[in-house]
Amino acid sequence: MVKRIRSDKKTFFGIKANGTVCVGSLLIIVALVVMTLVIGKPIEGIFANTQRIVSNNVGWFFILLVNIVLIFILYLGFGKFRKIKIGGKDAKPDFSKSAWFAMLFSAGMGIGLLFWSVSEPIYHFNSNPFINSDTSSVEAVKSAMGLTFMHWGLHAWGLYAFVALALAFFTFNKKLPLTIRSVFYPILGDRVYGPIGDIIDTISVIATIFGLATSLGFGVKQINAGLEYVFNVPNDVTIQVVLIVFITILAILSLVMSLDKGIRLLSVINMRIALFLLVFVFLVGPTVFLLKGIIQNCGFYASNFLELSF
Repeated sequence: MVKRIRSDKKTFFGIKANGTVCVGSLLIIVALVVMTLVIGKPIEGIFANTQRIVSNNVGWFFILLVNIVLIFILYLGFGKFRKIKIGGKDAKPDFSKSAWFAMLFSAGMGIGLLFWSVSEPIYHFNSNPFINSDTSSVEAVKSAMGLTFMHWGLHAWGLYAFVALALAFFTFNKKLPLTIRSVFYPILGDRVYGPIGDIIDTISVIATIFGLATSLGFGVKQINAGLEYVFNVPNDVTIQVVLIVFITILAILSLVMSLDKGIRLLSVINMRIALFLLVFVFLVGPTVFLLKGIIQNCGFYASNFLELSF
């Protein structure tokens, strides 16, 4: 039985935070950013080589792990634990399902969906691991869409659900702090409150920051390209820095305004705009072609699910 542990947060400059995790993660992030700026262009090759080494040597583990997580999540959703209610049996949802749906997509996958929904199918079409001879064939198109569906389908949502359920269960059901370290409490016990817990949280903070930075970088490039195409705004680093500052200020304001008045409101507005765009493209674009594509691509994803998974 998991017992309640005390909060590890203290007040720093009027903000409640874990000083060790904040300072440690900040120093590592700043050091990596400074190193990137000092080394300059060659750092791109270093990162590429690092990614290649990780992919070649540990890629098999990532693939296996994602499939194990998906199977585990399906077991939780349909097995004997499916009736456990997050927050306890008397808990009531703070928002409607439509609001949660909007926040889930807007705050969780917004930039990624806008960028990769177009970029990824084109990337797989031009460099397809299954089609080597005629990359202009219909099979290459179906394969490219199938790979995209796999990356944004059940496996991706399995990973999201895995982390979300772990945090939610230990926070709202077991009354532990809302940090990644709490997930390890059944294994580590009270040691999660010490240096081991600080290391876990520091790693999670760094991973989250760089993950957000990557998504924000792609989004800013996309916005800048759109502004250049429509309004002839220069496509350069200066404009992109201004966009990053502007978007960051909006994000901070949405957080300060609370979940209800900030993130929820912005997410609902985003979803309404996205739905309007979806309907507009569906009605104005090649409607029959889109319907055929949806059915065919979903069919390819379903029929090749195991092959794509491994």
